[in-house]
Amino acid sequence: MSSRLRDSARRVQDFLTAKGFSFEVRELPGSTRTAREAADSVGCQVAQIAKSLVFKDTQTGEPILVVASGSNRVDLKKIERATGMKLGRADGSYVKEKVGFAIGGVPPAGHNRPLKTILDPDLRQYDTIWAAAGTPYAVFQLKPADLEPLTAGSWVELAG
Repeated sequence: MSSRLRDSARRVQDFLTAKGFSFEVRELPGSTRTAREAADSVGCQVAQIAKSLVFKDTQTGEPILVVASGSNRVDLKKIERATGMKLGRADGSYVKEKVGFAIGGVPPAGHNRPLKTILDPDLRQYDTIWAAAGTPYAVFQLKPADLEPLTAGSWVELAG
């Protein structure tokens, strides 16, 4: 299937395959840019969308990835208390430069380099979840338990 994928989605599929995961990246006709659009496109609950949000550690300037349930609002103060980091917003050019994907298609893994990653424990309540795969039209399905080995992330209460 990866031969029919756009370059960014193919890059995610190649990363997943190289790491030994059997997830299949799918490009859909409808947008998956927002959690609501993604849920509508794949036919699941908004909460089953693992949205990847990039923030900037204001102390180091490094990108921090937060993988949150699509229905949750991320409380940066909770993350800061749990991790000791200070997080700020990251604009589109920062995300594209540091992570290698545009906002709306950022996957949980396969970035320019490994990112410090925070995972939302609320995703664990579902049998399967869906994540972006490099473009605003590409997704892949996985189990919440796959997130930790895929991202080397840490589970942190982050919902506001």
